[in-house]
Amino acid sequence: VKILTQNENSKLQAALVSNLKSAVTAAFLMLPESFSEEDLYMQIAGLSYSGDFRMVIGEDRSKVQNIVKPNVPHFQKLYSNILQDCPQVVYKHHLGRLEASIDKSPEGQFTQLMALPRTLQQKITSLVDPPGKNRDVEEILLQVAHDPDCGFVVHQGRSRSV
Repeated sequence: VKILTQNENSKLQAALVSNLKSAVTAAFLMLPESFSEEDLYMQIAGLSYSGDFRMVIGEDRSKVQNIVKPNVPHFQKLYSNILQDCPQVVYKHHLGRLEASIDKSPEGQFTQLMALPRTLQQKITSLVDPPGKNRDVEEILLQVAHDPDCGFVVHQGRSRSV
């Protein structure tokens, strides 16, 4: 096992940070307007298992919780810089507390949907856009942003990626 250092590969480091930001954005879309820091980390960790058939058959249903609970300090270290840069989040790292007020308006959700990785955007659009209609991705994501089940649609798109 090789542990990468910060300076080792700037392209790789940028890709890893981008991946962390995408995970936070997807989690924000799937969480309610207000939530705890642990809820956020549970949602992020759960992204790895959404769509995994083993989670339905035979896998411990509390697997994500078992991963997150003892590792909250590690999640905090990993995500603290990203959360501090989020305008909708007040992250009190010294208190180990997160206060989030996520904009669940269609405009707020559209902004978050547009920040998702293009592959996830395409999976979401394929769920919503009827075959043969070929609408613009932006138009479809705007429709999803107005859907009260926007978070569920994102979850479904994510499940198709695994």
